[in-house]
Amino acid sequence: MARLSHPLVGGVILFRRNFESVTQLTELTAAIRALRPVPLLIAVDHEGGRVQRFQEGFTRIPAMRELGKIWDRHPQQARHLAHQAGFVLAAELRGCGVDFSFTPVLDVDHGQSSVIGDRAFHSDPQAVAELAHHLLLGLKQGGMHTVGKHFPGHGFVAADSHLAIPVDERRFVDIELCDLVPFRQMIAFGLTAVMPAHVIYPAVDSRPAGFSPVWLKDILRGKMGFEGCIFSDDLSMEGATVAGGIVQRASAALNAGCDMVLVCNKPDSADELLAGLHWEMPVTSRARLIQMRGGPHPVAMAKLHEDAQFLKALQEVAGIGISSPELPLV
Repeated sequence: MARLSHPLVGGVILFRRNFESVTQLTELTAAIRALRPVPLLIAVDHEGGRVQRFQEGFTRIPAMRELGKIWDRHPQQARHLAHQAGFVLAAELRGCGVDFSFTPVLDVDHGQSSVIGDRAFHSDPQAVAELAHHLLLGLKQGGMHTVGKHFPGHGFVAADSHLAIPVDERRFVDIELCDLVPFRQMIAFGLTAVMPAHVIYPAVDSRPAGFSPVWLKDILRGKMGFEGCIFSDDLSMEGATVAGGIVQRASAALNAGCDMVLVCNKPDSADELLAGLHWEMPVTSRARLIQMRGGPHPVAMAKLHEDAQFLKALQEVAGIGISSPELPLV
C-alpha cells in the first residue's frame, strides 16, 4: 500500500502470481484504482503464446508466429486473424480493468534469439508490420493501446537480456533497412508507446538502447518522429546492469528519454529506487502516460460471452493454434 501510494509510482505491472481468477483480478484492479485520486496505470505482459500471464477464464491467445505461418499461405486471412486476436486479448483484459498489455512484439525474427523466437510474427519486416498493424486495430477495438517492443530490434542477437548483456554489432544502415521497418510503419499507424531493448548496438552507441539518448531522442523521436510514450524494459534484468545500481539505471533511462521505468520482481530494488531517485516528471511525459489509460469497453468481462461479435472473434482465434509453455521472457 505504501509503495503504491508513493508519488513517484505511476503504475503497476501484474504477473501470473497476482492472478487467481477473473473475479479476483477484477477486484484487484478496482482496489488499485481506488488508491489514488489519479488512478495508477495497470499493465501486464500478455502477448499470447508462452507470454500470457492470465490463463484460467481467459482465451489462450496463440503465439504471434502462428499468424506469420498463416501469412505465408493467406496474407489477408492472417491480417483478419491478427485483428481478431487483438480484439479478444484487449476485450478480456479491459473487461477485468487492465489498461494495456506490453504488446505487440515488433522484433524481426533472424532465427538466432530463442527468447524472442515464436513471439515474433515473422522474419520478413513487412509481414511483421502488416500483422502488427491489424493486431493494433483489434486492440483498439477492444479499448486498448499498443506498446511496440523491443526497439530497435532484439531478434538478431542470441543472448537473452534477462541473463546477459547482448551486443548487436550491425551497422545502423543494416538495422534501419530491416528491424526499424516495423517500428517506422507502426508509428505511422498510431503506435501509442515503445519499449527499448537492453541491447548494445556499438556501431551507434556504447550504451544499451534503453539508456541511449542517441537511440531514443535522436533516432526514435527525432529521425522517426515518434511522439508517444517510452517505457523502459525491466531495470532488474541483467542487460540493464551496465548502467550501475537501480537508482543509476532509472536516472540513465529517464535522462535518455524514457517517460516511465519498470522495476519488476524485486520489491527491495523498487523501494531503494523510490528512496533514492530525484526526478521531476516533465509535463510531456505526464501527457503521454495519461494517453495509456484504457478506453471505454462496451462489454464487461462477465457479459463478453453473450456478445455475438466477441464470440465470433473467439471462435476464429481458437482455431489458430495452441500456446506453448512459458519460457524466459524479454
